[in-house]
This record gives sequence, C-alpha cells and structure tokens, in this order.
Amino acid sequence: MPLGSVCAACGLAATSAIAQDKLPDYPKKPIRIIIGIAPGGGLDNMTRLGAQKLVERWGQSVIVDNRPGGGTVIAMDLVAQAVPDGYTLLGASETLMMNGIFKRATYDVRTTFIPIAQLTTQPYVLVVNPSLPVKSVKELIAYAKSKPNALSYGSQGMGTTGHIGWERFKLMTGASIEHVPYKGASLAVVDVIGGQIQTTFSIIAATGPHMKSGKLRGLGLTAVKRSALLPDLPTVREAGVPGFQCHNTYGYVAPAGTPRPIVRALASVISQGMNAPDTVKALAAEGSEVVAPATPEEFKAKFDSEYVALEKLIRAIGIKIN
Repeated sequence: MPLGSVCAACGLAATSAIAQDKLPDYPKKPIRIIIGIAPGGGLDNMTRLGAQKLVERWGQSVIVDNRPGGGTVIAMDLVAQAVPDGYTLLGASETLMMNGIFKRATYDVRTTFIPIAQLTTQPYVLVVNPSLPVKSVKELIAYAKSKPNALSYGSQGMGTTGHIGWERFKLMTGASIEHVPYKGASLAVVDVIGGQIQTTFSIIAATGPHMKSGKLRGLGLTAVKRSALLPDLPTVREAGVPGFQCHNTYGYVAPAGTPRPIVRALASVISQGMNAPDTVKALAAEGSEVVAPATPEEFKAKFDSEYVALEKLIRAIGIKIN
C-alpha cells in the first residue's frame, strides 16, 4: 500500500483558543494516519496538510497510510482495532458518519472513535449543462417539477455526500430528478458537460474552469455563505431553498480509549496550524474553508448531533444501501 511521509520543521505560536495539554513523552515515535482512499483527492490532500502541521510543531514524522477499499471501511477497521495510544489515527470525511448510519461498519462509530479535530469544509457548486433552459435554482426546480424525472443528477456514488445532498434538495423542493451514481465526482462532471446527465454537485476547483469556459453553468453554491472565488454566484439557500446546505468536512479521529491529554494535544496543534493566516489564505484560494478552533469535546458534540440529524434525513428520504 502507498505510504506518504510528510516532513517539515518550524514552530507555531500557541493560541488561547485551545489549551496546550500534551503528555511529556508524546510523541516519541512516528504517528500513523490511515485514510480509506487512494492518494489524491480532497481527503488525502487535507490529511497530509494536517500531518504537516503536526510535523512542524513537534518535529516527529507523521506517516499518511492510504488503505482504500470497502467504502473506507477497511481503514476504519484498522484504526478501530489499533492500540489507543495516539500513534494511529484515522483521516475521515462525512463518509465515516454515513458508514455508521448505513451499517457498513459492524460497530457504532460514535463510540468506537474519539473525534479529535476538524480540518476543513468544502462546499459544492450546483452546475448544469448550458443547454438546459434554466439560469437559476428556482428555474431548475420549476423545470424539474414540470417534467418529472426528465432530468438526471450525478453523484459520487450511493450513500455519498453528493447523493444525500441531492436527495435533501429534492425533499426540500419537491423537484423530481433521477439519480445516476458514479465512481467519482469528476466522472459526473464530464457527463454533465457531455450532456449524458443534466446536473451535479462538484467542488469549485473542479467546476470553476468549466464555468469560466462556458461548458458548465453554475446556479448556486451549497455553502451557508458565498465564496470569494465566485462572489456573483448565490448560495442555493438564498437562490430559492432556505436552509439548504451540503458540504464535505475532513478531520481526524482516534480509537476509543486514546488518553484524553493526547487527544487534546493533537487537537490544539492541528487547529493552530490549520488556522495560521498563510494556510487559511492558501485553502481559500482553492475553495476550502478552515474550521474554527474547537475542543475535542465540542467536535464530539457536533458529530453526534449531525449524526442524529443525518440519520433522520436518510430515514425520511428512504435511502437504503445493501
């Protein structure tokens, strides 16, 4: 399996947002962060960026171990079974939550893992093929209602963030749009451009160039607020679907039983590093937003709350995945 080692060295000033609470002898050997996808992509990139922040602060190597397969469950299992000593972590996205809700994992992810820190959030752009006679979210909804199931949307696959996001959109608007699952978001974008399907959600980095060239038409951003990269593009919620939101969030979790001082120390260093002005600026340039510093306890409460809300939504939508 591919292994990536991140190395750098510099110091970061402590902030008062999260108190330093590090065991005197930690870390004394390399830290391993396992992720359930192949190298490349948002989760891999953000995991490596967070790993770099740990190296910069502590000067200890951090190894990013890619273990794709099983819809990221293989990686989840490895971390769930690891010794809870702070030296084996999981780089996770919203898929961790979904694997728990859809019972892809044989355990309760809420008790099997300890949330450490969130890294970034990445919203999507709702794009359509320019040949579709709609120029706004409201017009898309009206068109979909007037022609039931005449439109198709593409997602990254069954049970993914994009899939759930589109089903939430349909539930909130009453729009009738068929689902076409793909093995990746980039494939769906290609087919929207080619006219095989009419619409999809995809990140700004993937859609921006095509929107600029006229191959795609952007109708709305799935975030709470507009992006500085696309200041003229309204959010989906302000364009006709109040309260709508869909994004992917990347973060770190540890196996249950990991000492609390270690969890807090990891959270502190990661949050400080990710919120450094140069990092915030660099991530904003590609459409990602850094998550504000929070304690592991706050991250845990947020995770549990979102888990319940997502579970309720999936039950309402009626999505079932074998």
